[in-house]
Amino acid sequence: MIERLRQFIRQRRSVELLAVPAESPHDEIQLAATALLLDLAYADGEFTPPERAHIESALGRHFNLDVPSVHALLTLAEEERRRAVDHFQFTRMITEHLEVGQRVVLAEVMYGVILSDGSVQDNESMLLRKLANLLDIAPGYLTEAGKRASLARPAL
Repeated sequence: MIERLRQFIRQRRSVELLAVPAESPHDEIQLAATALLLDLAYADGEFTPPERAHIESALGRHFNLDVPSVHALLTLAEEERRRAVDHFQFTRMITEHLEVGQRVVLAEVMYGVILSDGSVQDNESMLLRKLANLLDIAPGYLTEAGKRASLARPAL
Protein backbone atom coordinates (compact mmCIF):
# COMPACT_ATOMS: atom_id res chain seq x y z
CA MET A 1 0.00 0.00 0.00
CA ILE A 2 2.72 2.46 0.98
CA GLU A 3 4.71 1.54 -2.11
CA ARG A 4 1.65 2.31 -4.29
CA LEU A 5 1.44 5.73 -2.67
CA ARG A 6 5.14 6.34 -3.24
CA GLN A 7 4.86 5.40 -6.91
CA PHE A 8 1.75 7.50 -7.42
CA ILE A 9 3.22 10.60 -5.80
CA ARG A 10 6.57 10.25 -7.56
CA GLN A 11 4.83 10.08 -10.93
CA ARG A 12 2.92 13.29 -10.33
CA ARG A 13 5.34 15.43 -8.34
CA SER A 14 7.62 18.07 -9.75
CA VAL A 15 11.15 17.21 -10.86
CA GLU A 16 12.53 18.84 -7.72
CA LEU A 17 10.51 16.56 -5.44
CA LEU A 18 11.31 13.49 -7.52
CA ALA A 19 14.88 13.82 -6.31
CA VAL A 20 13.79 12.69 -2.83
CA PRO A 21 15.54 9.38 -2.14
CA ALA A 22 13.39 6.24 -2.15
CA GLU A 23 14.15 5.64 1.53
CA SER A 24 12.64 9.01 2.44
CA PRO A 25 9.67 8.80 4.82
CA HIS A 26 8.04 11.75 3.03
CA ASP A 27 5.25 9.71 1.44
CA GLU A 28 4.45 7.85 4.65
CA ILE A 29 4.28 11.15 6.54
CA GLN A 30 1.77 12.47 4.03
CA LEU A 31 -0.31 9.31 4.40
CA ALA A 32 -0.15 9.43 8.21
CA ALA A 33 -1.07 13.11 8.42
CA THR A 34 -3.96 12.63 6.01
CA ALA A 35 -5.29 9.66 7.98
CA LEU A 36 -5.26 11.76 11.17
CA LEU A 37 -7.05 14.63 9.44
CA LEU A 38 -9.70 12.21 8.20
CA ASP A 39 -10.13 10.78 11.70
CA LEU A 40 -10.79 14.27 12.99
CA ALA A 41 -13.24 14.96 10.19
CA TYR A 42 -15.19 11.79 11.04
CA ALA A 43 -15.00 12.35 14.83
CA ASP A 44 -18.47 13.89 14.99
CA GLY A 45 -19.96 11.16 12.81
CA GLU A 46 -20.13 13.26 9.66
CA PHE A 47 -17.50 14.22 7.04
CA THR A 48 -18.90 17.51 5.80
CA PRO A 49 -18.08 19.29 2.52
CA PRO A 50 -16.36 22.16 4.41
CA GLU A 51 -14.16 19.65 6.23
CA ARG A 52 -13.29 17.95 2.94
CA ALA A 53 -12.51 21.29 1.32
CA HIS A 54 -10.26 22.28 4.22
CA ILE A 55 -8.35 18.99 4.10
CA GLU A 56 -7.97 19.07 0.32
CA SER A 57 -6.72 22.65 0.42
CA ALA A 58 -4.26 21.93 3.22
CA LEU A 59 -2.87 18.82 1.52
CA GLY A 60 -2.37 20.65 -1.75
CA ARG A 61 -0.74 23.62 -0.04
CA HIS A 62 1.48 21.85 2.49
CA PHE A 63 2.50 18.87 0.37
CA ASN A 64 2.60 20.69 -2.98
CA LEU A 65 0.13 18.25 -4.56
CA ASP A 66 -2.19 18.79 -7.49
CA VAL A 67 -5.90 17.97 -7.23
CA PRO A 68 -5.70 14.38 -8.61
CA SER A 69 -2.80 13.62 -6.24
CA VAL A 70 -4.76 15.02 -3.29
CA HIS A 71 -7.74 12.83 -4.16
CA ALA A 72 -5.54 9.75 -4.52
CA LEU A 73 -3.87 10.49 -1.18
CA LEU A 74 -7.28 10.87 0.47
CA THR A 75 -8.38 7.53 -0.95
CA LEU A 76 -5.26 5.73 0.27
CA ALA A 77 -5.42 7.41 3.67
CA GLU A 78 -9.07 6.43 4.03
CA GLU A 79 -8.14 2.78 3.42
CA GLU A 80 -5.29 2.93 5.92
CA ARG A 81 -7.46 4.75 8.48
CA ARG A 82 -10.14 2.08 8.28
CA ARG A 83 -7.60 -0.72 8.76
CA ALA A 84 -5.77 0.97 11.64
CA VAL A 85 -6.32 -0.35 15.13
CA ASP A 86 -5.30 2.93 16.75
CA HIS A 87 -3.62 6.26 15.98
CA PHE A 88 -0.16 5.27 17.15
CA GLN A 89 1.10 4.02 13.78
CA PHE A 90 0.32 7.41 12.28
CA THR A 91 1.49 9.62 15.14
CA ARG A 92 4.72 7.65 15.56
CA MET A 93 5.63 8.19 11.91
CA ILE A 94 5.05 11.92 12.28
CA THR A 95 6.88 12.37 15.59
CA GLU A 96 9.87 10.40 14.33
CA HIS A 97 10.31 12.50 11.21
CA LEU A 98 8.89 15.98 11.83
CA GLU A 99 10.24 18.65 14.12
CA VAL A 100 7.98 20.24 16.70
CA GLY A 101 7.33 23.30 14.53
CA GLN A 102 6.10 21.10 11.70
CA ARG A 103 3.90 19.16 14.10
CA VAL A 104 2.41 22.42 15.37
CA VAL A 105 1.56 23.37 11.79
CA LEU A 106 -0.21 20.01 11.50
CA ALA A 107 -2.09 20.81 14.72
CA GLU A 108 -3.20 24.10 13.18
CA VAL A 109 -4.54 22.24 10.15
CA MET A 110 -6.24 19.80 12.51
CA TYR A 111 -7.92 22.66 14.34
CA GLY A 112 -9.01 24.00 10.96
CA VAL A 113 -10.74 20.71 10.21
CA ILE A 114 -12.83 20.76 13.36
CA LEU A 115 -13.62 24.47 12.96
CA SER A 116 -14.49 24.27 9.26
CA ASP A 117 -18.09 23.07 9.66
CA GLY A 118 -18.94 25.87 12.09
CA SER A 119 -19.29 23.84 15.28
CA VAL A 120 -16.85 22.05 17.53
CA GLN A 121 -18.19 18.89 19.14
CA ASP A 122 -16.78 17.55 22.41
CA ASN A 123 -15.59 14.35 20.74
CA GLU A 124 -13.69 16.39 18.13
CA SER A 125 -11.85 18.49 20.70
CA MET A 126 -11.14 15.40 22.82
CA LEU A 127 -9.66 13.57 19.82
CA LEU A 128 -7.60 16.62 18.89
CA ARG A 129 -6.12 16.79 22.40
CA LYS A 130 -5.41 13.05 22.32
CA LEU A 131 -3.64 13.32 18.95
CA ALA A 132 -1.67 16.36 20.10
CA ASN A 133 -0.49 14.35 23.09
CA LEU A 134 0.54 11.44 20.86
CA LEU A 135 2.30 13.92 18.55
CA ASP A 136 4.19 15.33 21.55
CA ILE A 137 2.78 18.83 21.09
CA ALA A 138 2.85 20.83 24.31
CA PRO A 139 -0.52 22.25 25.44
CA GLY A 140 0.72 25.82 24.95
CA TYR A 141 1.67 25.11 21.36
CA LEU A 142 -1.69 23.46 20.79
CA THR A 143 -3.47 26.53 22.17
CA GLU A 144 -1.51 28.80 19.84
CA ALA A 145 -2.29 26.54 16.87
CA GLY A 146 -5.97 26.78 17.76
CA LYS A 147 -5.82 30.58 17.94
CA ARG A 148 -4.14 30.78 14.52
CA ALA A 149 -6.68 28.40 13.01
CA SER A 150 -9.54 30.45 14.45
CA LEU A 151 -8.13 33.65 13.02
CA ALA A 152 -7.57 32.06 9.60
CA ARG A 153 -11.11 30.61 9.47
CA PRO A 154 -13.39 32.51 7.11
CA ALA A 155 -16.60 33.84 8.58
CA LEU A 156 -19.58 31.59 7.95
